[in-house]
Amino acid sequence: MHSPADRATAPPSGRGLSAPPGTARAGAARLAELTSPEAADHRILLVPIGAVEQHGPHLPLDTDVRIAEHLAHAAARDLPHRAAVAPALPYGASGEHRPFPGTLWLAVETVTAALLDLARAARPWAGHTVFVSGHGGNAEPASAALRVLRTEAPGSASAWFPRAGVLAAAGRTPDAHAGRTETAMLLAIAPELVRTGLAEPGATAPLAELLPAIRAGSIADASANGVLGDPTTATAAEGRTLLHLLTEDLRTHLRRVRPLPG
Repeated sequence: MHSPADRATAPPSGRGLSAPPGTARAGAARLAELTSPEAADHRILLVPIGAVEQHGPHLPLDTDVRIAEHLAHAAARDLPHRAAVAPALPYGASGEHRPFPGTLWLAVETVTAALLDLARAARPWAGHTVFVSGHGGNAEPASAALRVLRTEAPGSASAWFPRAGVLAAAGRTPDAHAGRTETAMLLAIAPELVRTGLAEPGATAPLAELLPAIRAGSIADASANGVLGDPTTATAAEGRTLLHLLTEDLRTHLRRVRPLPG
């Protein structure tokens, strides 16, 4: 994740049998399951964005996507305006992970263009698009896209990233990538995908000390196994606490949104 510090701006696994079409089991509408007329009734569109990148020897490549999707679906309910969650954009700006097998990354300019296109496509029928990111590397393209969108249509889009200050409310300083923080959240979201027996510490120095090596080369120059932190003590209980804190922070962001008139 290595999210930007204090930068604000999989759905639950249970599958009910009686939910109406287009309705997430947690209460948020899934855009892909709606009809076109139904989509027009939802004034806020959440677009989860993540990355397909290495997360050490123990976490799946789509960790950031799963976290973003989970948070978007959990937060997009009990809002002043109806919200829908779009299918996730799984690929992000992950060039710093390029030495590790399985990583699929896009250039910053490509991600920026994709976010612009998605927001522009939604603008005629959705009053506000919120990009919900599970990957800190998407901050640069999201900021670039929002600068353009603020000029084209002020108030039409925003972005949300996990904030270090929110995570710290759980009583521990969050680590940067594939460490205790992300491992705990994956244990809460999809425990069957966490290879707990393979979890091992990586580079445990503060991120500020590791960034020069990462920026000059890649994550591999700071951590041989791709982990920034220590995942070995992560628990699902801690993950549920972290997810709750992030969900409430995202919901606060969504409640402040004022969609443009349809």
